[in-house]
Amino acid sequence: MNDASFTRSQDRPALAMGRPHLGVRAVRKAYDRTVAVDAVSFELARGEFVTLLGDSGCGKTTLLRIVAGFARPDAGQVLRGGEDVTDMAPARRRVGFVFQSYALFPTKTVAQNIGFALTGPRAARNRRIEELARLVEIDPLLARYPHELSGGQQQRVALARALACDPEILLLDEPMSALDARIRVKLRTELRALVDRLGITTLYVTHDQEEALALSDRVAVMRRGRIEQIGSPADIYHRPATRFVAGFIGISNLIEGRAVAGGLKAEGVVWPMALPPRTPPGATLTALYRPEHIALAADGMGIAGIVESATFLGANVRLGIRLASGRLVIADRPSFEAGGLWPRGGAVVLRPDPSRAVIVADEPR
Repeated sequence: MNDASFTRSQDRPALAMGRPHLGVRAVRKAYDRTVAVDAVSFELARGEFVTLLGDSGCGKTTLLRIVAGFARPDAGQVLRGGEDVTDMAPARRRVGFVFQSYALFPTKTVAQNIGFALTGPRAARNRRIEELARLVEIDPLLARYPHELSGGQQQRVALARALACDPEILLLDEPMSALDARIRVKLRTELRALVDRLGITTLYVTHDQEEALALSDRVAVMRRGRIEQIGSPADIYHRPATRFVAGFIGISNLIEGRAVAGGLKAEGVVWPMALPPRTPPGATLTALYRPEHIALAADGMGIAGIVESATFLGANVRLGIRLASGRLVIADRPSFEAGGLWPRGGAVVLRPDPSRAVIVADEPR
């Protein structure tokens, strides 16, 4: 399909002069004595895809609803292209919202759901509905009702409805949480491709870290109503700013020790790493070693341990290795080698990559 009809106008004030398309400034929201969002600030560039990632109760959905206008902040501002929309009604914000439950009308057809908020002549509305249905590949389903659709098809209907009024910003609240893993992987690829074609600024909420890393230009990790770190997926994974982010994203080996020549000394062994410049000897630090950055050998120099567990993950096998100190270290090795070389109960030597180790802070920066 030719997407020319969805090309976004370049002369809108929101897109002019390189200003942030969406801005959230010191937004706070409390319910009774519970602070749901605590002085959060961030910005999205035009066409950027940013994900709010965190556990249930961290404030991500409340923040999304504030951006949409469904909840009013106690303090702070929401800006669209520099315009303060904090007190603007949701219908005037030029924002499309996809709910976690999709919120489709059960007594309306797919076509009626998509065109619910459209106005104008019937012929123009019908053309828009058909156009959107083709875009999300549900055009054969326009006469069906929600209960006759799969979860993935319902999600596409909800997405088409959110796009019907040509929003400047698209907001999605865990739209794939009810889908099985195989469908989620397929739909997230399609969603990102669609967003890229439309060039639409997107703010996405999820608790699924794999989903966030796969979809996003940037990820904002939330904790207790605040953004702990915001950055590219690579930054979040490889250079976590805090101990919380390091432990929340992926599998982590977090080593607390004291700075010595060549690395960190912990529990009687030295973990090799390049210490930050001007680190004082004896300083207490916490270092992150990802499982894929720990090589193994049968003998020789390194950190001795015993293979305690092996979990087959397809391309890799995840090994649990118990050190003499009692610490359990996780190492990922290619599955074609792990079964024969590293049997359970076998002695191994860990060789962490010193260039990949990262110092993490215990408190947000």
